[in-house]
Amino acid sequence: MKIQKIALLSIFLILSVLLTACSSSGETNAESDKKTIKIGATSGPYSDQVTEGIKPFLEEKGYKVEIIEFNDYIQPNISLEEGDIDANVFQNEIYLKTFAESRGLDITELIKVPTAPIGIYSKEHKSIDKVEDGATIATSNEPVNQARALAMLEELGWVKLKERTDPTKASEKDISEYIKKIVIQPIEPAQIPRALDSVDYSFINGNFAISSGMKLTEAIVLEKTPKHYLNVVAVRGKDKDSQLAKDLFEAYQSKEFKKLNEESEKYQGYVWPEWMK
Repeated sequence: MKIQKIALLSIFLILSVLLTACSSSGETNAESDKKTIKIGATSGPYSDQVTEGIKPFLEEKGYKVEIIEFNDYIQPNISLEEGDIDANVFQNEIYLKTFAESRGLDITELIKVPTAPIGIYSKEHKSIDKVEDGATIATSNEPVNQARALAMLEELGWVKLKERTDPTKASEKDISEYIKKIVIQPIEPAQIPRALDSVDYSFINGNFAISSGMKLTEAIVLEKTPKHYLNVVAVRGKDKDSQLAKDLFEAYQSKEFKKLNEESEKYQGYVWPEWMK
């Protein structure tokens, strides 16, 4: 009888330890998941914004923030959909919608952020006043950003687009007239800064210009960026109303983040969303 009591007591103690361990482990993992956030961004301004203005705010709330840098416009959304990161910031709303629809991804906009506009840069020319015949123009080979460059070219009076062309979807085939006899060379966006030596003018996305050591103030012309081309923070659709998303939204709307963008020289020339003005 005594042996049976000892055996039962031993079993009870073992079960208690196992249950306690499982409970503790579950709470630890849940707490860890809740307090860890991975944010993807292209290197340069948007990664800097997260590092300098968003990470400190979230860390005060108890989060551990990891910043994952990308050098292209494809992997940040794939990584977000697959759960490797919790949010990303690198793209405008048109690119996001186009990419998500074409690949069947459940990702959505959380908030618009200060955006570095496309700039026209050149090592050969200091202005766009005299564009010679045969001048070579490097633009993005990615459809959304090439459309932005074509819209700028039409605004500058270098080309004319066909009537009823949607400027957000324009491609080279929509050019009805080359007012300036230019040659357009589509290039991978991240590689355009490297093409400066081999072309007359380069239309460079602000983030890639800055990450390559150039300043927005060095551009010959800066894009008059409309709101649909402002970059956004993207999250998975199922996470849009999560506490983590709410905290991330609050971080971008914080006084600290606005002050950073107002006072830091590196963010001069950015286009602000309406909520920051």
